[in-house]
Amino acid sequence: MKPADQLSEFVRHAMAQGGNRDQIARALTHAGWSEPEIDEAIHGWEVSPGLPPVPRPRPYASAQEALLYGLLFLSLGMIGWHVCDLGMALIDRLIPDPAEGYSYRSGSSARWSIASLIAFAPVFLLLNRKVAGMSRGDAGRRRSLVRKWFASLTLLVASLVFLGDGIYVIYALLNGELTARFAAKAALVAGVAGLVFAYYRGELND
Repeated sequence: MKPADQLSEFVRHAMAQGGNRDQIARALTHAGWSEPEIDEAIHGWEVSPGLPPVPRPRPYASAQEALLYGLLFLSLGMIGWHVCDLGMALIDRLIPDPAEGYSYRSGSSARWSIASLIAFAPVFLLLNRKVAGMSRGDAGRRRSLVRKWFASLTLLVASLVFLGDGIYVIYALLNGELTARFAAKAALVAGVAGLVFAYYRGELND
C-alpha cells in the first residue's frame, strides 16, 4: 500500500472511532507527516452522523483522456500557429515596409497553413464538443488530472508566448525599430495567445 493510501486509511479508521480532526492532525504531525499531506488526507473524508466516514471525490488519471486531451492540445496549437502564419503573410501584403524591401512568402507556405487549418479545425471543434458533452454528462470528469495537466501546459505556453512577444516589442521600441508592420504582427501573436489563454483560464479553478 502506498504511503498516501496508508495515511488515508488511518484517517478513515480514526474518524470511524470518533476521533476529531484536530486530534488526528496532532497525531499525524507528531508521527512526522507534513501539513499538506495531513490536510489532503483529512479533507478526503466527510463525517456524517450515523454513517461511517464518507470518501470525498478525488482527482483521477485516465489513458483514454490523455489521448483525447493530447489531441485537443495539439489541434489548438496547430490552429494558433497557422493562424499566426497566415496573419503575418496578410500583414506583409497590407503594410509594406520600404526599409525591409519587398517581403515575399511562398504560395506553398500559405497553402500549407490553409491545408493544416482545414485538417485541424474540424478535429478541434469535434474534440471540444466531446469534452464539453463529457463534462455536462459527468461533473466528475472535471476532476481529471490529465485535463488539468494539459490545461496547465497550455496556459504555460500561452503565457511564455505573450511575455516573449511583449519583451520583443519593448526591445524594438527601445531600438527605434517599432514599425507599423512589426506592431501589427506583435498584436496578432498577442491576440492569438490571449484567446488560447481565455479558452483554458477556467480549467484550473474547477
